[in-house]
Amino acid sequence: MSIRVGIVGISGFGGGEALRLIASHPSFELVYAAGDSSASSRLRDRFPGVPTKLAELVIEKWDPATLPKLDVLFASLPTGASAEALARVPQDVKIVDIGGDHRYVEGWAYGLADIWPAQIEGRTRIANPGCFPAATLNALAPLLVNKLIEPGNIVIDAKTGISGAGRGGDSKFGYAESNENLVPYGLLKHVHMPEIAKTIERLSGGSAAGLVFTPHLVPMTRGLLATIYCRGRATTEQCLDAARRFYAERAFVRVTDKPPQTKWATGSNLAFVSYAADPERDLVIAMGVVDNLGKGAAGQALQNANLICGLPETAGLDGAPVWP
Repeated sequence: MSIRVGIVGISGFGGGEALRLIASHPSFELVYAAGDSSASSRLRDRFPGVPTKLAELVIEKWDPATLPKLDVLFASLPTGASAEALARVPQDVKIVDIGGDHRYVEGWAYGLADIWPAQIEGRTRIANPGCFPAATLNALAPLLVNKLIEPGNIVIDAKTGISGAGRGGDSKFGYAESNENLVPYGLLKHVHMPEIAKTIERLSGGSAAGLVFTPHLVPMTRGLLATIYCRGRATTEQCLDAARRFYAERAFVRVTDKPPQTKWATGSNLAFVSYAADPERDLVIAMGVVDNLGKGAAGQALQNANLICGLPETAGLDGAPVWP
C-alpha cells in the first residue's frame, strides 16, 4: 500500500528529520515537498545524501491552493505560521502539524501518541506535542494517573540541544555563541507551558496552577533531558512499577532503573523515563529523555501518522538509536 505524503517546511530541522524517516517508511511515498528559502531547488541540493528515488523532487513554494493529491501532509513550520494556511488544506488530506499552532485547538487531536493512541486513531487533524512536553509528560503520566504526585506542585528543569531552537539562522544560536555555554530562555512564558499545564490537568483531574518550567539550551546538537521535581509520598519502586504497568504495551517508552541519558535516544523515536523518590521529604524526581527531533518532533509525527492511517504504530520507526 502506497500512501502519498507531503512535507511543508522541509528545509528546517524538523522537516529534514521527517524526510529522513519517510524515505525508509514501508508505506509512505513522498510526492510533495515545500518550503520558502529552499523553493525551486531539488531535494538533493539541500540533502545530498537523500535516496536516489527522491533526489530530483523539486521543493515548491508553499501554497495550499497548489497541493497535489495527498493522503497525509506533515507541516513543520514555526509557531504562528501554519494556522491560516492549514485551514485551507482540503478536508480529505490528513494533517500532522509538527508546529505549535494547533495544540489544544478545537477540531485537532493532541497527538501524545504513547499515552492516548486510541484518541488519535482515525482522526484527520493531529497537533504534534512540543519537544519539552514529549519528554516531560511521558515521565509524569504514570505518576499523575496513579495519584502518586500532586499536580499543582511541579517544577520542570529541562535542557535541549541547539537544534531545538530551529534553523531560523538567528546568530545568537551560532557555534561561537552556543559552544561551552548554557542558556536559560523563555522564562515564565515559554510557548510549551500551556500544553504541559493542560495535559497535567487532563491526566490528573487536578489543577496545575503551581507549575514552574525552565528550559535551557546546551551545547550539543540534539537530545533533551527533563528533570522534574514533584511532591508525593511514593517510593522509587512504586514510581517505577507504576510506569512499567502504564507503558507495558507501548513500543517506544523505556522505563529504566538508572537515570537516563540523552545519547540513549539519539536518532530514535524512543522515550526513556526513570524516577528517584524520598517519601520522608515528600519528594519525587521524575526524569524524561527524548531526541528533540525524534520523539520530540518528526518521530512522534510519523507515529501519529501511522495511527491515523491504520498502519502498525512502529512502521518506519523501529530502528535502533545512533551510538556513539
